[in-house]
Amino acid sequence: MDNKIAIITGGSRGLGANAALKLAAKGVDLILTYKRDADAANAVVSRANELGVKAVALPLDAGRISSFTAFTAQVKEALEVQWGRKQFDFLVNNAGMGVHAGFAETTEGQFDELMNVHLKGVYFLTQALLPLLSDGGRILNVSSGLARFALPGYSAYAAMKGAVEVLTRYLAKELGPRGISVNVLAPGAIETDFGGGVVRDNQEVNAFVASQTALGRVGRPDDIGDVIAALLSDECRWVNGQRIEASGGMFL
Repeated sequence: MDNKIAIITGGSRGLGANAALKLAAKGVDLILTYKRDADAANAVVSRANELGVKAVALPLDAGRISSFTAFTAQVKEALEVQWGRKQFDFLVNNAGMGVHAGFAETTEGQFDELMNVHLKGVYFLTQALLPLLSDGGRILNVSSGLARFALPGYSAYAAMKGAVEVLTRYLAKELGPRGISVNVLAPGAIETDFGGGVVRDNQEVNAFVASQTALGRVGRPDDIGDVIAALLSDECRWVNGQRIEASGGMFL
């Protein structure tokens, strides 16, 4: 039986890379996207190959909607050349970037950049790839705990994530006739290089987050990668249209 194939945007580093390797360990083949760092993406591909699966890395600027038609053609070619298939099984909309700025100081440029990557990009990339997604497949959008709790400086970022959570329910409803389930995962604060690595590298921030988390520590990439792999497993086939928060119990 052929392996399932997952497309993970932003799969060259951080949570995307971790999720890719967790899926690879479960026998899922991969198409990873990266924006600039081809070497990092190829390193993830090599590690996935060592785990016994096929993987390829493709460049993608998740905020440049005009590039999605060409990217979809690249995906189609990769599926045919590498797998001899016309469709893939899982789409993980993970690519992202952060802007930390107070509401009064947030510029229109910052707002537009966040919107293009986190909302408009997710909307129209999913739309572009939909003909290549197998019936019975899965879509998992990545949100943030910041869509539930509020921390100053993230109003624009969190607003985009909140919109993606609403979009997820609509996708679940509209794609249900094809047997495609759609969920959204909201990580809490995680020790990665996201936002300049502030949660990972700033001891004061790290300690604050831990103090506000029921399980008493900051999240690690493995905590999220494992949840992504679980949500795409057959055991979670009946989970649909849901927001799942993986935060260790932040701000309860």
